[in-house]
Amino acid sequence: MKKSYLLVAGLCFSIPALAQSLPEKTGVNSMMGIAPKTDDFIRSVAWSDLFEIQSSQIALPDPSLNTFASKMIADHQKTSSELKQILSTSNIATTPPSSVDDTHQKKLDTLQGLHGDSFVSQYRKDQISAHKDALSLFRRYAKSGENEALKKWAGDTIPTLEEHLKMAENLPK
Repeated sequence: MKKSYLLVAGLCFSIPALAQSLPEKTGVNSMMGIAPKTDDFIRSVAWSDLFEIQSSQIALPDPSLNTFASKMIADHQKTSSELKQILSTSNIATTPPSSVDDTHQKKLDTLQGLHGDSFVSQYRKDQISAHKDALSLFRRYAKSGENEALKKWAGDTIPTLEEHLKMAENLPK
């Protein structure tokens, strides 16, 4: 009996370590302009980068999306690399996830089932939404995040994300 209590207790403490905090996941922090906790920031950035890369790999064959998709892959691989570098030199124990979360996976699954104009339209919507979310996340962390190295990096990354959003808004509808 004690073993089952230990197992349940262990699961209760390990699951939150793998997920975003409730205020960040529900968007309360974003609505109130509150910076995410460092762990939430790291996970969110990693999931966002992975989604951008994977969705753009799906979009590469479409001639109307190829240039944008190629840029998204290159730029988000770069930010993923920069994040890992900062984590390795800043004594931050959080390890970024290596796969997308359920929310992003559902979006990828949807994209994989679409073709032609439906695909282009959904990819555009996803890119606009993802970059608006990323801008909110990076702006909030740059303004009042907990880790100075990550704050600086977040601030330095904002212009690139703004450029991405403008490019996404100019994709074919």
